[in-house]
Amino acid sequence: MSRPCPPEPVRNSFIDDAKARLKKYDVGTKYSHLSSNKYSVLLPLLAKEGNLHLLFTLRSEKLRRSPGEVCFPGGKCEPCDADDVATALREAQEEVGLHPHQVEVVSRLVPYLLDRDTLITPVVGFIDHNFQAQPNPDEVKKVFLVPLEYFLHPHVYHQNHVIQSGHHFIIHCFEYTNPEDGVTYHIRGMTAKIAVFVALIILEKNPAFEVEFNLDDLISSSEESFLKLRKHATSKL
Repeated sequence: MSRPCPPEPVRNSFIDDAKARLKKYDVGTKYSHLSSNKYSVLLPLLAKEGNLHLLFTLRSEKLRRSPGEVCFPGGKCEPCDADDVATALREAQEEVGLHPHQVEVVSRLVPYLLDRDTLITPVVGFIDHNFQAQPNPDEVKKVFLVPLEYFLHPHVYHQNHVIQSGHHFIIHCFEYTNPEDGVTYHIRGMTAKIAVFVALIILEKNPAFEVEFNLDDLISSSEESFLKLRKHATSKL
């Protein structure tokens, strides 16, 4: 005798809890004025088989920047973009065929600093459960999902430690084998760090590895880290 499916409200409650936690970390436009050289990435969350998953892309080998790397959909802010959210949504549509009406944007997280003056804003959104990716072959080679839980308790993982200008950085490196096609993907660098941060926010569990955030105060520690890096970067300009 098969088990009855859980009622829909249970699933909705789980997603609603995740949204509420993410909204607590929404910085909005707080840091948008700090640079005119801005990028946004979309962190697409999808509920599948009772668990949350993140959608990733494998960049095309044709690209000049970071060919063959795993990343989130995203790119540079264009004059036509109203804000960071618009940039992330436009890029996601161009790269994987995800239309804006298929995304419920929930939160903008603390940005990441790249190359002294480049701000990268993570935009978190829930996407339609029936979304079917249509990768743009000029930009994207593959689209795949990874359970959010994997970024706290991975099967294959290692990390590197870097000290730069007096700051301690942890470089997370995940290996994930997709059960659907057996392909192994390497998720590292900023993409991995953002995935870990989102998993910490939503799942509220301790990771199986060291992180550079204060687990008792994620929002303050992430903002302090960003502001220290920016202060150091601007002092060298």
